[in-house]
Amino acid sequence: MSTVSPRDLALPPNLVSLARLPLAALFPIVATQPALALTVLCCAGLTDVLDGWLARRLDQVTPTGAIVDPIADKVFALTVVGTLLEGGALPLWGIPALLARELLELPLALWIAVSRRFQGTRLSTASANIPGKLATVVQFAAVFAAIALPSTLPAMLAASAIAGAAAGVSYWARQLRRVPGAA
Repeated sequence: MSTVSPRDLALPPNLVSLARLPLAALFPIVATQPALALTVLCCAGLTDVLDGWLARRLDQVTPTGAIVDPIADKVFALTVVGTLLEGGALPLWGIPALLARELLELPLALWIAVSRRFQGTRLSTASANIPGKLATVVQFAAVFAAIALPSTLPAMLAASAIAGAAAGVSYWARQLRRVPGAA
């Protein structure tokens, strides 16, 4: 089991990931001001791209980063969704639409955690792929719509659900190919 290393926590890619935490705290404060809310959203998106790029570029991909990055992602995402829901900018049905990928990944992660069949394999859902990146872009666009273009929100939430489902299915397929003895 991987643990968080204080030394690795101070590496530039992990510090960039951690920058999403104060951005998450800032988002509810600026959510009623679209320009500021979108600025915070863009900064968080930039940190999400930059942390992975830095980790690969600086050869600083670590187990700590594999833990910190998705936690920072989820904290920021949950804060944004909760804030938009509370402010009435996001309908209740928008939650599963925005979280389709995560809803599909959760049973996979639980299955892997408890199944003997997956012993000796590692969960590969943390590494990005094209459907996962597309789902992230469409989720970002849906949140943008909730803030700045509410008339497009239903269509963007539908697109987010479709892209998220495609990403979730691709993660399942990729992980199942890694099962020992599977063809």
